[in-house]
Amino acid sequence: FNISPLIKNILIFLMLCCGAGNAEAQRHMYIGLFGGITNYKGDLGSAMLPSKANGVGGISMLFEINHRMIIRAEFNYGKLHGSDQLSAKNKHRNLDFTSKVSEAALQFEYILFDLYEYKVSPYFFAGIGTFKFSPYTFDSKGNLIMLAEQSTEGQGFYKDRKDYKLQKLSIPFGGGIQWAISPRQRLAFEIGIRKTNTDYLDDVSTTYIDPNLLVQKRGGTAFNIAYRGDELAGGSPYPADGTVRGNPDNKDWYMFTGLSYRFSLQPKLRKSRYTYKPKRAKTSCPVLY
Repeated sequence: FNISPLIKNILIFLMLCCGAGNAEAQRHMYIGLFGGITNYKGDLGSAMLPSKANGVGGISMLFEINHRMIIRAEFNYGKLHGSDQLSAKNKHRNLDFTSKVSEAALQFEYILFDLYEYKVSPYFFAGIGTFKFSPYTFDSKGNLIMLAEQSTEGQGFYKDRKDYKLQKLSIPFGGGIQWAISPRQRLAFEIGIRKTNTDYLDDVSTTYIDPNLLVQKRGGTAFNIAYRGDELAGGSPYPADGTVRGNPDNKDWYMFTGLSYRFSLQPKLRKSRYTYKPKRAKTSCPVLY
């Protein structure tokens, strides 16, 4: 997995700052382990719902600026899936995709209530990330087909359509709830949405091209998987050149939902700075600074 230069330099800078810090700074560092499910929204499937959820796992490094603000560097690995069979509108098209996703991101996290005083708090985050993907499907005989290689919409030879890159930027944002298990341990439930700058996460974006040209340039396999409605009983033939296949105006999104366990790298927190007195019940709301 090749991290883009921007993200790579930011992560290196963060690790150098953390590693060069004195013992006072070290107490602010946490390691996080994440596990959950993935969802996707694009041209295949109607909504970002777990109609066919897949798994995701990740690891993160967290640097606590103060009791409420955190810088988080993380790496996640999961799998996405979308299918026309999950959408009544496009069942006739009969397309589907699956893609493994590797993601690196740098995020700013804000905890609403001080978890050194309160047991539970909402939190929010946003940042920048880069991810690598590679959509694939299986043909009618069960053979694995890497979709980007097939140029299903004429990428690389039709008009101004270029081959799409398999590593793109994303904007991760979301929120959740954190529980302070102890001064050194936290548990979090999180929903994180990723806005991407690609419409080819699912290999569907624009229009169908002339099937004869597609066969000439990429062969019969590309023709067979660019449109699969003819595999259905009573299905219609391959659409005419220029027929809408996807919506290029809407980029693709994906989402990670799950639990993370965070533990401090500092063996013992000084009571003078980190007096842990969780308030289990209060009649008044916490004061926001």
